[in-house]
Amino acid sequence: MAKIKLDGHLYDRVKKVADTAGYPSPDEFIVHLIEKELSVIESAESDEEVTERLRGLGYIE
Repeated sequence: MAKIKLDGHLYDRVKKVADTAGYPSPDEFIVHLIEKELSVIESAESDEEVTERLRGLGYIE
């Protein structure tokens, strides 16, 4: 498994939200968020639709 580094302030925010939402750990919360976003993007039927969804989410300009 690969590790992702977060700055301390962001990690504190993730930990607080994960605790509030009842996740067993910040890692599980982050995995859930990534899986959720990937499913939205992967449900696109074409590369153009993927690009538009990423643009709509603010990931690309």
